[in-house]
Amino acid sequence: MTSVQPRLGGLPGSQGEHRLQEEYGSAGRARRFYDDQVLDHLNPRMREFVARQELVFVATADGRGECDSSLRAGPPGFVRVLDDRRVAYPEYRGNGVHASLGNISENAHVGLLFVDFVRDIIGLHVNGGAGIVDDDALRRSVPDLPEETVPGRRAAHWVVVDVEEAYIHCAKHIPRMVPVARGREWGTDNPRRKGGDFFGAKEGRQEKDEQHSGPPGGEEGRAAGRPHA
Repeated sequence: MTSVQPRLGGLPGSQGEHRLQEEYGSAGRARRFYDDQVLDHLNPRMREFVARQELVFVATADGRGECDSSLRAGPPGFVRVLDDRRVAYPEYRGNGVHASLGNISENAHVGLLFVDFVRDIIGLHVNGGAGIVDDDALRRSVPDLPEETVPGRRAAHWVVVDVEEAYIHCAKHIPRMVPVARGREWGTDNPRRKGGDFFGAKEGRQEKDEQHSGPPGGEEGRAAGRPHA
């Protein structure tokens, strides 16, 4: 875990946002938002909100600042509120890339965005230091952590977030959605169940490789039109 670094002038946020607030004339509005809405912990309403969410957007960056965003989803309450300053979300079996965990291993900060598209139509940002914890280790420190029985939804690792900032994401641009029952293949390696080549990346790469692969045997072979292996 990382320690919380002192903020410029005691304000939340980055030096860049403070500079642009002055440049764009929004410093007064921003200060009111900081004073009214930004906490360094989760209050009771925030804890209740997190405890019933089924998805969260996860933002990370590597040691060079290259960013990545991802989505984590599960049953209601899959993100566990450990106390008013810590939450933990499970890492289920995925594609094996570990992009988010890899970034956290280099740059131990994370930005979480919970959005309720169905009931309250509101969002909650939770930013803070992050650490990767094995499932066994977390269960030793959190004895009441539920045992997951659904295959593919058993976490090998958790990301534990030390809350540094928690604040509202306003409702005005959040669409209302209606949930529809859907079977999910948790942890599957079946390409079709995972979405297959929906965006044509593999197909396009194969076509490009074929275009750049001429017949073997040099110019003479190509001229003869012999098929390549």
